[in-house]
Amino acid sequence: MILVIGGPTGVGKTKLSVELAKIYNGEIINGDSTQVYKGMDIGTAKVTKEEKQGIPHHLFDIREPSEEYNLYAYQQDCRNKIDEIKKKRKIPILVGGTGLYLKAALYDYHLSFEEEKDEDFLNLSNEEIYKEILKSEPDIEIDSHNRRRLVRTLNKIRKETLLEEQTPTLLYDDVLFIGLTTDIETLYIKTDARFDQMLYTLVDEVKSLYKKYPNSRALQTAIGYKELIDFFQDKKTFKESVDLIKKKTRNYAKRQHTFFRNQMDIAWFSVNYTDFGKTIQEVVSYIEGKR
Repeated sequence: MILVIGGPTGVGKTKLSVELAKIYNGEIINGDSTQVYKGMDIGTAKVTKEEKQGIPHHLFDIREPSEEYNLYAYQQDCRNKIDEIKKKRKIPILVGGTGLYLKAALYDYHLSFEEEKDEDFLNLSNEEIYKEILKSEPDIEIDSHNRRRLVRTLNKIRKETLLEEQTPTLLYDDVLFIGLTTDIETLYIKTDARFDQMLYTLVDEVKSLYKKYPNSRALQTAIGYKELIDFFQDKKTFKESVDLIKKKTRNYAKRQHTFFRNQMDIAWFSVNYTDFGKTIQEVVSYIEGKR
């Protein structure tokens, strides 16, 4: 059996994954594209040592923010970890909000590590590339004169669109997809409250990482990091950066929910934040009914 826990940011996936790992003798595999990076802890809400409760966690902190990591690399790493955990007769539990990463690992997609090539976009001007990017991501902030960044971003969007349009088959016959959800207003309140609580710790984290990795692609694209870097560079006021982070986090949560609903055969559970134990019981009952 392989368990996959998906859903929007801040909904409670980490807590559920640890509890299920304790019940089913499982090991947890990261399914979040930003949590692979060392030091990017606060802004990505990375699981802490205390939260792990002694459960083995994999594919967290495996790259420096200055290093390249992409969908293909994750696909290979995740499949290897699934095999390793299964050989130990334990249960792999994939948890995270990057639906495309999870889908690429579990379905028969054929990917490569090839970098973006400007030759593929020679017939497009910077302005045309920029306009095409805006069609998919109207809220994106990107330098419309930085061709390398434009090419990289459009190529990523095209790859993601291609994957979403495909209908591949599962590589494993024993996967259970579990989704955590709540009403959108509750989710917004929770994500805003969590952000307000960690804000000044996050500022310190981003400042330290930016000083060490000024050209990091990961820092320049991750929500919460890019906006604060813009503040450090006097491109935005502190309030503008904070407001934008909250807005982007909300939009991202909405996109995550849509992706999981449309792209995976997932069983949804509404989280009981007053008594999370009841949510765990509901999920366990579902799993037992499928075993």
